[in-house]
Amino acid sequence: MEGCTRRLRTLLGLGIACAVAALIPRIQAQDIRAEDPPLAVVSYGGLYQKAQQQVFFAPFRKASGIAVTDHAWDGGMAVLRDRVQNGMPRWDVVQVDDDELARGCEEGLFVDLDWARIGGRERYLTEAVSRCGVGAILYSLVLAYNRSSLASAPAGWANFFDTNGFPGKRALRLGPKTTLEIALLGDGVAAADIYTVLATPKGVDRAFSKLDTIKADLVFWHDARQPARFLAEGKVVMSSAYNGRIEDANRSEGTSLGTAWTGALDAVDWWVILKGSPRETEAYRFLEFVGRADNQAQLPDLITYGVPSRDANELIDPQRRSDLPSAPDNMKNALMISADFWRHNLNALTERFNKWAVMK
Repeated sequence: MEGCTRRLRTLLGLGIACAVAALIPRIQAQDIRAEDPPLAVVSYGGLYQKAQQQVFFAPFRKASGIAVTDHAWDGGMAVLRDRVQNGMPRWDVVQVDDDELARGCEEGLFVDLDWARIGGRERYLTEAVSRCGVGAILYSLVLAYNRSSLASAPAGWANFFDTNGFPGKRALRLGPKTTLEIALLGDGVAAADIYTVLATPKGVDRAFSKLDTIKADLVFWHDARQPARFLAEGKVVMSSAYNGRIEDANRSEGTSLGTAWTGALDAVDWWVILKGSPRETEAYRFLEFVGRADNQAQLPDLITYGVPSRDANELIDPQRRSDLPSAPDNMKNALMISADFWRHNLNALTERFNKWAVMK
């Protein structure tokens, strides 16, 4: 009897052990499935995203213990709509431009930000605060020129249109956006009045008439890399260009290109949290971290974009700061590009611009 009992206990023990062993893989699989996915952050790739990885993404991961994966995209409302509506693969925090911010906020694609969770509105420049987005960077379209091709440096857009004092070809972006603003700036319209003037038929006529004065010497660019190349190759003596591209060319290629900041056209790129993100709490923690002045102050060492934190400028080397769009001296003479104006007028003005561009 005792032997039978011992054998029974042994069999029961084996059975329990086997049952537990069978359960372990299931428990482990459930734990893996239940593990939070990494915070998915999306930016624009290239040297800029490499700088973000060094200054923001890796330090945030280390400081918070929150896993982060970063992805690159080329922009586009259709992509954003698809991500929010379908959610696969999932994105949480995305960098967008002015137009995407305005449209996405209108369509309910982005979270209305709780500013108290990211340091408060007062932490940021006024230009970097919006209902659904917080500024990521400030960048400028400036007047760039080849120092070796000109006897004197142009001071602003009036010089750009002076083909007698500054002979040679010049380049502008192919399209009405920024090109029409530059025409009016070159014709003496104050930055504060540009969109008031451009909102009238007479103002549009004035901009195209000003472009007519340099049409014979005008070259168009459509890729942000072209202005620096055109200038370096001597194809043009002046061009509108993104400030970061000119700085990068001087650094990496040894070119001698200059910039005039008066009348710079400024724009902000924004961080947004996609509506429906399951990692909204972590997304807020990320935005709070990247919005800190001491973190933002490190970015211009790697790439020449302005930073939206009010206090970051004081932490940046003064010599470096003078080359940034967010430097107070550069901002005071700049024009902030109006996303709202172009959202309502882009199609009509593009049609007129295209007709003008092909006319002799």
